[in-house]
Amino acid sequence: MIKTNKKTLEEIIRVDHAGERGAIKIYEGQLLALNTLKQDNDLKKQIEEMKDHELEHYNFFEKELQKRKIAPTKLLPLWDLLGIGLGFGTAILGKKATMLCTASVEEVIGEHYKNQTYKLGDDEKDLKENIIKFRDEELNHKDIAYEGGATKEGLYGLLDKVIKASSKLAITISEKV
Repeated sequence: MIKTNKKTLEEIIRVDHAGERGAIKIYEGQLLALNTLKQDNDLKKQIEEMKDHELEHYNFFEKELQKRKIAPTKLLPLWDLLGIGLGFGTAILGKKATMLCTASVEEVIGEHYKNQTYKLGDDEKDLKENIIKFRDEELNHKDIAYEGGATKEGLYGLLDKVIKASSKLAITISEKV
């Protein structure tokens, strides 16, 4: 039986908790823009549905933190502000940018979750199964985003690179801090 390293386990749960909360904050920022400055009820409905999935994921990792007595990242307040700002900013830019934000983040998260499954031992079967389930849901969000108009053409390609680089940096920091 292969056992999961305790430090690795703590990093996985800490970063996934932060990431799911970050996704919620991005969607909250987008909904703030859509409820005040932009009017697109179809987009708003899609974002609300995806946010509900993220809330389910977040609640799972919140319980894991508590059950295992793992401290969340100390940077949650900063990630909250940046997430809301990213969400609000992309929604102000329009539907393509809003959908690209989801696609870009979910591409990073899909790969991140896949890599985590290789780090989990036989002793963490339930956690591994949930991460696989969540990864599949995140990749579905990515597909929805591309179907909804996400594009990497022109300046959107630059936005994609900025969002992905920021997401990867937040992951690296949140694992450790």
